[in-house]
Amino acid sequence: MAKYILFDTETTGNKEEDRIIQVGAMVVDEKGAVTVFDELCSTVLPIKIEAMAVHGITPDLIEGKAPFVETDFYKTLQALNNDENFLIAHNMPFDMGMMQKEGFVSKLRIIDTLRVAKHLLPDQKSKSLQYLRYALELYKDEQAEANKYNITIKAHDAIGDVLVMKLLLSKLVALTKEKFPDRNPMLKMEELTKTPILIETFAFGKHKGKKISDVIQSDIGYIKWMRENMDLDVDMKYSLDKALERV
Repeated sequence: MAKYILFDTETTGNKEEDRIIQVGAMVVDEKGAVTVFDELCSTVLPIKIEAMAVHGITPDLIEGKAPFVETDFYKTLQALNNDENFLIAHNMPFDMGMMQKEGFVSKLRIIDTLRVAKHLLPDQKSKSLQYLRYALELYKDEQAEANKYNITIKAHDAIGDVLVMKLLLSKLVALTKEKFPDRNPMLKMEELTKTPILIETFAFGKHKGKKISDVIQSDIGYIKWMRENMDLDVDMKYSLDKALERV
């Protein structure tokens, strides 16, 4: 029977050299039983002030803690690391990237609730976890959910964010069932995680607010320059390539 591993990390910062200092997770089985992990962990790197300002984790809090690879969560993750189980995060590339620095190689099925939200909630101005927490009124249910597992709710805290993500996941499952009634919702969300999104309008740059289809007619040189020189996300790359194919 498949298990669903929802997790989030807090780190020393968000640069290439940074490492994990907290992990929060919920492992959910198909009967709904939940195992909670909320662990601080040590690292040889100093915590950046900018990171402390977000998550509030200071050096004294992780002093003497085990490193990430010795946490109970990581040991459990390794035991569940197969293609029957699902690993779930909001903005998976960041958290997975952090775990890969610790030597983790995933064999799990992947669901990124951020990617799924982009597909299923296109009208929401932001797809950040905290924005959706309020836009979807998840906060109304979070205290009751937290009481079940003795969790303290705190924004930008690993286990607090996992709790919100669990509520978001339930919303996304319901939407997936509604839009794709003939599909297993978890498998469909895995598919959506891998599926690029076609962007129609520029959200940045000198053509901000203009349709890509219009700009490619008037300034194709800029489109080609963007594609070759800018560090674009997967959706923008996909959208520009599709636009260029039509020229």
